[in-house]
Amino acid sequence: MKKPEYLVDRQWLMQQLNNPQVVIVDCRFQLANPDWGEEQYRVSHIPGAYYLNLDRDLSSQVQTHGGRHPLPEIEVLAQKFAQMGIIKNETLVVAYDDARFAFAARLWWLLRYLGHDAVVLLDGGWNDWIGHDYPVSNAIPEYKTGNFSPQPNSDWLVDIDTVRSASDDSSVVVIDSRDRDRYLGVREPIDPVAGSILGAANSPWKQVTDESGYLQPLATQQQLWDDYRQAEEIIVYCGSGVTACVNLFSLSMAGFENTKLYPGGWSDWCSYM
Repeated sequence: MKKPEYLVDRQWLMQQLNNPQVVIVDCRFQLANPDWGEEQYRVSHIPGAYYLNLDRDLSSQVQTHGGRHPLPEIEVLAQKFAQMGIIKNETLVVAYDDARFAFAARLWWLLRYLGHDAVVLLDGGWNDWIGHDYPVSNAIPEYKTGNFSPQPNSDWLVDIDTVRSASDDSSVVVIDSRDRDRYLGVREPIDPVAGSILGAANSPWKQVTDESGYLQPLATQQQLWDDYRQAEEIIVYCGSGVTACVNLFSLSMAGFENTKLYPGGWSDWCSYM
């Protein structure tokens, strides 16, 4: 099996449902109802898919600072990957959600951050799958025995101090991935303070896909970032390090390697205000 690099479609995935070298992960989630995704998963999901919850699996406990979705404890997450049968850099992981990659991209980024590059997203996600009457299941797959030894790329992360100093460095670009009205401080539905980091540019994560959740063409991905080709470093943030991963996915597709995540995002930044 030639492993795809970024994306698979429903036809391809349908042919791989019985492939032991492919692990499917359902990442559906709603910020306002954290149990909703798992409830939906238990009703129906792509056959053989496991489930990972943004709050419980893909994040660690919230503290005073660090944002609403701190990165998960590495060893705990690695054990969960192994229980899904993931063998590091051998198993292809296919992640999906129903929210234009909002949560699946977090898993995509985390796997790569921990040294596992064999991960792709399902184009169109759950909505595309059920919209074409593809098979679903409510069976929960059993745990397997994988082998996942994490090797974090620690230089992919920045903390609040690094972001603060970036405002004095013209070679560093800071990108706010939230919707434009949140970036402008016109609306803030989640965090206690409205606004954005001084000097940050805005590239809303929803531009990466169309309204139905299909990835925009490669030319569009490249065009989104053309203004930042000369930057030595691009720091990407959102509210809490989740939807910023959609932009990091797009940047990677567009050929950028000088990208970093500020996982605390605006929720961490404004906790010091």
